[in-house]
Amino acid sequence: MEAVPRMPMIWLDLKEAGEFAFNAAVKKSAVNVPRDFEGCSTLRKYFGQLHYLQSRIPMGAEQEAAVPIAWTEIFSGKTVTHEDIKYEQACILYNLGALHSMLGAMDKRVSEECAAGAFTYLRDHFPHSYSVDMSHQILNLNINLMLGQAQECLLEKSMLDNRKSFLVARISAQVVDYYKEACRALENSETASLLGKIQKDWKKLVQMKIYYFAAVAHLHMGKQAEEQQKFGERVIYFQSALDKLNEAIKLAKGQPETVQEALRFTMDVIGGKYNSAKKDNDFIYHEAVPALDTLQSVKGAPLVKALPVNPTDPAVTGPDIFAKLVPMAAHEASSLYSEEKAKLLRDVMAKIEAKNEVLDQFMDSMQLDPETVDNLDMYSHIPPILMEKCAALSVRPDTVKNLVQSMQVLSGVFTDVEASLKEIRDLLEEDEVQERKLQELLGKVPPPQGSSPPPPSPGLAEVSKECSKYLEVHEKASFTNTELHKAMNLHIGNLRLLSGPLEQVRAALPSPTLTEDDKQVLQNLKRILAKVQEMRDQRMSLEQQLREMIQKDDITTSLVTTDRSEMKKLFEEQLKKYDQIKVYLEQNLAAQENVLKALTDANVKYAAVRKSLAEVEHKWNTTVQTLVASYEAYEDLMKKSQEGKDFYTDLEGKAAKLLEKARVACQAAEANRQQILEKEMKKQPPPRPTAPKPALQKKPLELDAGGLDTMDLPPLGSLVLSDLPEELRSLPPDVLAGHLARLPPPALAALNPA
Repeated sequence: MEAVPRMPMIWLDLKEAGEFAFNAAVKKSAVNVPRDFEGCSTLRKYFGQLHYLQSRIPMGAEQEAAVPIAWTEIFSGKTVTHEDIKYEQACILYNLGALHSMLGAMDKRVSEECAAGAFTYLRDHFPHSYSVDMSHQILNLNINLMLGQAQECLLEKSMLDNRKSFLVARISAQVVDYYKEACRALENSETASLLGKIQKDWKKLVQMKIYYFAAVAHLHMGKQAEEQQKFGERVIYFQSALDKLNEAIKLAKGQPETVQEALRFTMDVIGGKYNSAKKDNDFIYHEAVPALDTLQSVKGAPLVKALPVNPTDPAVTGPDIFAKLVPMAAHEASSLYSEEKAKLLRDVMAKIEAKNEVLDQFMDSMQLDPETVDNLDMYSHIPPILMEKCAALSVRPDTVKNLVQSMQVLSGVFTDVEASLKEIRDLLEEDEVQERKLQELLGKVPPPQGSSPPPPSPGLAEVSKECSKYLEVHEKASFTNTELHKAMNLHIGNLRLLSGPLEQVRAALPSPTLTEDDKQVLQNLKRILAKVQEMRDQRMSLEQQLREMIQKDDITTSLVTTDRSEMKKLFEEQLKKYDQIKVYLEQNLAAQENVLKALTDANVKYAAVRKSLAEVEHKWNTTVQTLVASYEAYEDLMKKSQEGKDFYTDLEGKAAKLLEKARVACQAAEANRQQILEKEMKKQPPPRPTAPKPALQKKPLELDAGGLDTMDLPPLGSLVLSDLPEELRSLPPDVLAGHLARLPPPALAALNPA
């Protein structure tokens, strides 16, 4: 059947244009189009521009700018005139369908669906009362004829492509169905009266095609039975195909030679198939041949459709030449549409904001930062700030040595100052002791215990005053010096660490120790946190897309070309473009509950790991801060150490001078005391010669009252030489006796405690 000759097709005449008060050049190009696809393109453009025009200028029936429009009716040849621009559109649309039917009937056969689409749009969108050739019955007839012929073209291609037998049978059965619908319209008495003489010709051709394509359908059902080795079914299908083909041959009387040739070719194919199948079954297979009505009927497969006509498609109609003419009603309608878009956005944003608020509160309560949830990476390297300090110390290798030496020098100077001040204090105290003893020897009553000592000499008083001042300064500086040494001892170890190899610095920094279970918990938490972020990002992206779509959505041009009664329907159709993104947003929002539940479970398992990591991170930060502080303290330590050295060097010089001054003053005071003592001794009478007596060091000194008759002394008892002051022990006994005679009783009592 691949080489079967083509059956002829029905095509329609084009209407002829009459009067229309429009630009002559435009009118001429629109009604006298070439009979090719360029002509179809011209008609579509003209049709679209008429649509744009009538939506702006009141040229409809009984409107202010309506003008007479005349076209010739196809079947009667009469001129029909209407004052309605839609009549012009309807006639152009009819001619578009007719031209496509003419092109489809030619060899290429690619235009039948376009013809059906033009007639369908004409039937559904324009009045049927304009003329007989555009009545509802005629348009239905044209639509079914065009769809049947389009399906017939598809059948021809399917047989050429050797498609499966069952598919070819269904395509052919659908051709039959379309032609049956057309035949019913042709048999209608009203339609027959409208068509006139061509009605009989069309009816005969359509009826013949019904039987012919029914035969083709059963032929391929028989071929399918043959493929399935159902040899009884094969016989009945081929027999049915032969019967239907014989009916088609009867109805083909008077048809052109191309029809007869196609019928003869098909008879050869079907007849041969039937005879072969019957003979094989009778002599080989012996299968029962079922009745045709017991077999499943072949259901048609409608694989063609009327291609829609869109009068506002710029790809077809070209740019709107009346675009700058926007009626006020279109602006008002555009405002209404903008409000519909705003309402849609408000509804969506209310849902998004509610979910975002829940998400933000939840994440705040969790206190989980996806960027730092584990911080494991930071433990694998030395932080940059610490690397900077290590690098700075690497070019100053004597840092620690210089600091230690500086503090040692400071300690030495400090010790020297302290020793000088101590020696000065000791000298002053010794002088004070000697002064007390002198006063006691001179018979003066010593001051009570705890009272102020006797006033020193003016030189020593000045020394004492300066010494007190230096001691006070030294005491205050000593505290500072002690704190400085403590600070140095605190930082010196850290500075040694920073000056050493980087491996030691890294080893000194704390790092976490995680088990495999801990790592699994951590990875699961990070995965869910990444899912949360992905959900956020997707939500923001979809929201942005929605806002951009709404901002760019301008249907003013469509509103101009849409009837007011169709506005609501247009709004609904236009708002459907947002359905897909709304679905995506709804899915995103619905997923939040499950994601947060999973995050809650993961966070519970993460609690122990989190505590451990937080402790290690705190230690790590503290260690880093301590090391950095030690580096930053170095310069301050060096500066304060130098200041301390300068201070104590100056104080050491002053203390040394004061020490020398104290020595001189103490010597002068001692010399003065000796002079006083010598004067006192000169006041004593010369001693009388006496027999030598034993040494007094270890024996009691006996003072006989008869030997000192002239002295009115109280009884002294016996005195031991060791009880006397050192300066009296070396005096001769008679001198010593004379001196003691002058002492008051309290002084003697002090020398003789017994």
